[in-house]
Amino acid sequence: MRIGVATLGFGELTNAELAKELAGSGIKLIQLFLSQKDSKFWKYNSRADVSSLTSARCREIAKPYRDAGIEIHSIGVYTNLIHPDEAERKANLAYFDAMMEVGGHMNVRTFITEAGHFHDEKAPAPRIPLEFQDQVWTQMVATGRQLGEIAAKHDAKVLMEPSHWSFFTSAKRLRTYLENVNSPRIRALLDAANIIEVNDLDEMFKQLTPWIDCIHAKDRKVHVQRGVAAGKGDIDYKQFVTLAAKHTPNVPLVLEYVGTKDYKDSLAHLRKAMREAGVAEI
Repeated sequence: MRIGVATLGFGELTNAELAKELAGSGIKLIQLFLSQKDSKFWKYNSRADVSSLTSARCREIAKPYRDAGIEIHSIGVYTNLIHPDEAERKANLAYFDAMMEVGGHMNVRTFITEAGHFHDEKAPAPRIPLEFQDQVWTQMVATGRQLGEIAAKHDAKVLMEPSHWSFFTSAKRLRTYLENVNSPRIRALLDAANIIEVNDLDEMFKQLTPWIDCIHAKDRKVHVQRGVAAGKGDIDYKQFVTLAAKHTPNVPLVLEYVGTKDYKDSLAHLRKAMREAGVAEI
């Protein structure tokens, strides 16, 4: 299986510095978050101004990785798709469109996101959280279909990431959502740490295997919200890697929640689990 690294935790490095660092550790694949010192365009659950990302600038960002033999597998977007205001959702879909233009300039056609989060601090807390209100399901399916149409225009695909405190609260709920959207352009990114609170590892793969195009390799203590680097939580990594190799052997394992200080430890933990499971790194 291929191993990759998400660039989000390396904000103190330029793209050239990060490419050199990761190549030195044998990394051949990244998930790009546009969060590096010379390309700070990352905003979680929101939108960034990417108007300055011309074709030439995009090629300039991608070049150090390509020169180092590193594939850019996907680009993180993570805008808010669940926002209750229609104008905001429309603006966020337009932002996704713009990010797909950026990806096109880099020859990257896979994008990742969560559903997003919304809380109106001025309003009393609803009895049922927004994510689970009846009309929001219908709204989100419609938004997913719109996103699928945008992706088709760019010959791209979007991977939805679940987390147990969000709209995609479990593997089953994400699978059901993908079936409802029914678009070959809308797929899944499995983040086991995000749903280990509600799903066993084998259940995640049972529900999502046909949809999975990427897997995040991070960790989490059970009953704790905050995620941690691989090897610092309660996930059985040998079982995790064994299941991934069995069900999704061509899908990359991307280390997340790591930076310059700890990515080598997490990489070693993942590689050790792969050796113990008899899974070769390619």
